[in-house]
Amino acid sequence: MKKLLNTLYVTQPDMYMSLEGDNIVLQKSKEKLGQVPLHNLESIVAFGYTGASPGLMGYCAERNISMVFLTMNGRFLARVIGESNGNVTLRKRQYALSEDETESARIARNFITGKVYNQKWMLERMTRDYPLRIEVDRFKETSRQLSELMQEIRVCEDLERLRGLEGQAAISYNRLLDPMILQQKEHFYFRTRSRRPPLDNMNAMLSFAYTLLANDMRSALEGVGLDAYVGYLHRDRPGRASLALDVMEELRGVYADRFVLTMVNKKLVDQKDFEQKENGAVLMSDEARKKFLAAWQEKKQEKITHPFLSEKISWGLVPHVQAMLLARYLRGDLDEYPPFLWK
Repeated sequence: MKKLLNTLYVTQPDMYMSLEGDNIVLQKSKEKLGQVPLHNLESIVAFGYTGASPGLMGYCAERNISMVFLTMNGRFLARVIGESNGNVTLRKRQYALSEDETESARIARNFITGKVYNQKWMLERMTRDYPLRIEVDRFKETSRQLSELMQEIRVCEDLERLRGLEGQAAISYNRLLDPMILQQKEHFYFRTRSRRPPLDNMNAMLSFAYTLLANDMRSALEGVGLDAYVGYLHRDRPGRASLALDVMEELRGVYADRFVLTMVNKKLVDQKDFEQKENGAVLMSDEARKKFLAAWQEKKQEKITHPFLSEKISWGLVPHVQAMLLARYLRGDLDEYPPFLWK
């Protein structure tokens, strides 16, 4: 159980939620584990819940406290709200800004600033932790280039220019992804990004990790009342969760890429976990996906200190916190959307 600002996150599995006076009561196997006053809450997000009493849902609906239900893996199930009021205003604001390319660029540049900052941090971390195993000068030079690009990104108000700057940063960073692979170099390497289909072991894992991260981000955005399919950097396309792709940019390197590198460098996967099809596509085996998912869920339980809130949370809650901060910015509660800047 974790309360962040005005949102209560119930992260323990098999928890039953009920109402007692003006409090939400949390029970597991009929044992009362705690209670939280409801009068200061705006929303409740429950992972892997057993159930919620009709009394609690009615109380929350009357007071416009949203209840969001997710699986333990973070897949969105449902959102229970009362009369449509605040969420309509929030989504109308989201849609209006998405129609204005200059305003879209001002929002999107923060997503990209977070992405490039975190990639720069990854390179700096490598020079600190493995100075004898990498070309430190090369990493430092790329870090400097990313710093220069960030300065331009921070003031960019043109979407096409922003995409160009993001592309330059991606090229510089991707050149050093292969040197960050420290083990099993014969079978795990990164030459270029290949998506449909992935053409090597690293790309197969990266694609899977990005899919999982996009799913987590989509659930988080829906949980705070935003439309995950209307974005700012990624423009509207049928069937594409554009806003989820926008916000997850900040976490691609620092979460997904680092996770894949850890799987390889700690030898949690090996060549036997992959198979190559006749068309050249490389796929993870069923057993490899199970190992990957188990490690992914374990990673989501690791504790960090959120750089903006200065509160300890699990990695798995980061998408939900960023979605909440984006909603607060769109409502006018924050002057600017604070990207996830980690080190």
